[in-house]
Amino acid sequence: MYGKGIANGLWVTFKHFFNTYIDDIRYAGRKYVNKENFQVRQGLKTQGAFTVQYPDEKIAVPERFRFTPFLITEDQDPAHMGEDWCTSCGICAKVCPPQCIWIVRGSDPVTGRPVPQPEAFFIDIDICMNCGFCAEFCPFDAIKMDHDYEMASYDRTGYHIHDKQKLSKPLSYWKTIAPTTALEEAVDRGGWEHSDNIKAMKKAGKTAAAPTKENMWPSRTLLQLAEEAAAEQETPAPVAEAPATASAPKATAPASTEAAPAAGGAKPKFDKQAMLAKIREKKANK
Repeated sequence: MYGKGIANGLWVTFKHFFNTYIDDIRYAGRKYVNKENFQVRQGLKTQGAFTVQYPDEKIAVPERFRFTPFLITEDQDPAHMGEDWCTSCGICAKVCPPQCIWIVRGSDPVTGRPVPQPEAFFIDIDICMNCGFCAEFCPFDAIKMDHDYEMASYDRTGYHIHDKQKLSKPLSYWKTIAPTTALEEAVDRGGWEHSDNIKAMKKAGKTAAAPTKENMWPSRTLLQLAEEAAAEQETPAPVAEAPATASAPKATAPASTEAAPAAGGAKPKFDKQAMLAKIREKKANK
């Protein structure tokens, strides 16, 4: 009343103004030199200006921060390593307000029947409004909101249309950027694995370990599993040469099964470049 609130506000402004110069003198001109100073300036004991020298200094984003979506891939169960959690149900594309999601359902190459795996998945991050509806309505916890906000480029028609390869990230990445949320979701799901894998374990008479902070990171980490898988893919020749006589019939069997669908007129292979061209044309018309 009677200007007291204005005076208090001006006093706070002037106090920060003078404390900025006092803080610079206290740091002796080395206020923006090392990371330890940055941590102090972002803490409760900071004084003066709160300026962050971006991009050399970056404020840690909160766990609930959301930007562009990404797809979860399995890395907890070695038997299903790298498999998509997405079943290409299309719910995320239906609830997306700006309609920036395109999904192509996968199909069996032999029978032609649909399979619960996406053959292609595209998200136009220029159209995405970061609302998080896709992650909220996904019934399989297969889509999450990323924390990566540095995505600017000069090629908006190509680089800003994220495909399945660019969108896919392991579950351990989600646990790294959002450990509290990941634990809450795992408790509701009944395990760290995909819900379908948990159901299969129950049918087989096995029970999944209850999700806790202690078992959030398994003994065999993602990097170890990835290194083992890469080592197996990089050195297939010694494995094939060891049983020379026994492996000959096995080597000819897949060749015949792969040739059969092509000769039988199965569903043509998905053309990723044609799909990207259609999306770019639609984007340019807008």
